[in-house]
Amino acid sequence: MPVYKAPVEDVMFLLNDVFPIERYNNLPGFADATPDMVEAILGEGAKLCEEAFAPLNLSGDQEGCTRNPDGSVTTPKGFKAAYDAYAAGGWMGLAAPEDYGGQGLPSVLNTIMQEFISSANLALGMYPGLTQGAIAALLVHGTEEQKRTYLPKMVEGAWTGTMNLTEPHCGTDLGLLKSKAVPNGDGSYAISGTKIFISAGEHDMAENIVHLVLARIEGAPAGTKGISLFVVPKFLVNADGSLGDRNGVSCGSLEHKMGIHGNATCVMNYDGAKGWLVGEANRGLNAMFVMMNEARLAVGVQGLSQSEVAYQNAVAYAKDRLQGRSLTGAKFPDKPADPIIVHPDVRRTLLSIKAFNEAARALVVWTGLNSDIAHRSSDDAQRQTAEDYMGLMTPVVKGVLTDLGFDNAVKAQQMFGGHGYIEEWGMSQFVRDARIAMIYEGANGIQAMDLVGRKLGKDGGRAVMAFFNEVGAFCQENAGDETLKAYIAPLQQGLGHLQQATMWFMQNAMAKPDNAGAGATDYMHLFGLVVLGYMWAKMAKAAQAKKAQGNGVADRMDAKLLTGRFFMERMMPETGMRLARISAGADTTMALPMEAF
Repeated sequence: MPVYKAPVEDVMFLLNDVFPIERYNNLPGFADATPDMVEAILGEGAKLCEEAFAPLNLSGDQEGCTRNPDGSVTTPKGFKAAYDAYAAGGWMGLAAPEDYGGQGLPSVLNTIMQEFISSANLALGMYPGLTQGAIAALLVHGTEEQKRTYLPKMVEGAWTGTMNLTEPHCGTDLGLLKSKAVPNGDGSYAISGTKIFISAGEHDMAENIVHLVLARIEGAPAGTKGISLFVVPKFLVNADGSLGDRNGVSCGSLEHKMGIHGNATCVMNYDGAKGWLVGEANRGLNAMFVMMNEARLAVGVQGLSQSEVAYQNAVAYAKDRLQGRSLTGAKFPDKPADPIIVHPDVRRTLLSIKAFNEAARALVVWTGLNSDIAHRSSDDAQRQTAEDYMGLMTPVVKGVLTDLGFDNAVKAQQMFGGHGYIEEWGMSQFVRDARIAMIYEGANGIQAMDLVGRKLGKDGGRAVMAFFNEVGAFCQENAGDETLKAYIAPLQQGLGHLQQATMWFMQNAMAKPDNAGAGATDYMHLFGLVVLGYMWAKMAKAAQAKKAQGNGVADRMDAKLLTGRFFMERMMPETGMRLARISAGADTTMALPMEAF
């Protein structure tokens, strides 16, 4: 049976020492989030994930969801009770505004909880995760009436939410969308069409499901400029807030998937379903992007989550599994063999996962704090800087964390040998579940193209130059600190490679766009290495300071510093390889005739 323990101690190191949360007390909701309160909240969240969510992960994968003859969907045994415990604990509204029943706490706490939940049970965690994305979209673009009608129940967890974009003939290219909306004459629209791959589209865990649906109003322009967003509830809502008639939306079938079996991935049929416009007509993508960007960051967290839980189980197995003797002589002579963790290649594998997990978690926390600044700061300049950061970093978080999260789940599975291929050990599930994160919410090749094609040049390159300046300034400020030399020098070199790659695109991609397309994924991963290296340099500085204070944390800080050194020595040098690939250009990639493939 797989195990999971939420990394609360590591998160508290980030919030107390690396990115001190008390610095943000000028933002709404932060003054109440004292370190003691944050630790208590995350401790309770960890308990929920470890005791209610994690034990259902393997059984939920084996049982899956069932579509009943009447079109309703039954989730795996225990899922509803676990979800009810989540809702009853107020976790859905942790960071939601108090006006709608939320607690108004920093959204970074919700981001951290998303990691815990997704590690414990990714399929189950998607139900509340999608709801929080729908809440975010309605908060920004919904009318006051829509907010009053839907948000209190969604924040309470009594109702859940979805996003409906994809259709059988269109995924990334939403301009091909065919779902239509016909005005009813009373302010509502009749929505008709079919949507596929709708996570949590139908289930038995909530009284109502609030669908956010992209459709084209009759007579609207072709392409993406004619798409509108509608709120379409499963059950219509009466004026007094009670549930009324069943709406014309139903689950046509469940997808048979490689992983996340416990989440109902539905084909949704809209047969004249009553919906209401969210935001402006023909500007639905604008509104939906609020939810899509929330979802992309959450999916990046999912990549980390599967890497973390797979790592924890691989470490436990490596310490327990006896196989062979150490190359330098028996380490446990009283046993018939040494545990496999004594072998250098096993340690290399485990350390590569650990080094990623800790840096990725720091990146997630840093991104969460920037999200809070972007949404809560009253300082226009601060807000603009944070928004620039979020726009630049979203494709990196989504693309890099999910690519490497899957790679790490495979590495962790490898530690088990043949047992890793056997379902009862749970490693196969982590690999299968991690794979979807690279695909949904915009496949990772699209994330790379978004980064290179849109984000680098946006506002004259303002965001990327700000990032270069921040990392460069950090390196300069700490260049004289001998205790940080092992972290600063590799980071400087990686930053130089990233700047060279950026300049190469500027010189070679405008006249020949294929150069950008051919190098985009390598650029995204080069960017990711530099960001993760920056996180390690910041963590190393905080660890040295904390170690100097004493307080009995020397062993833990030494482990942190050694893990960071491993990243810098064994993983950071990959920036040079990525630069070489980018600089090779697109000529060879594009030269092979189509018929030769």
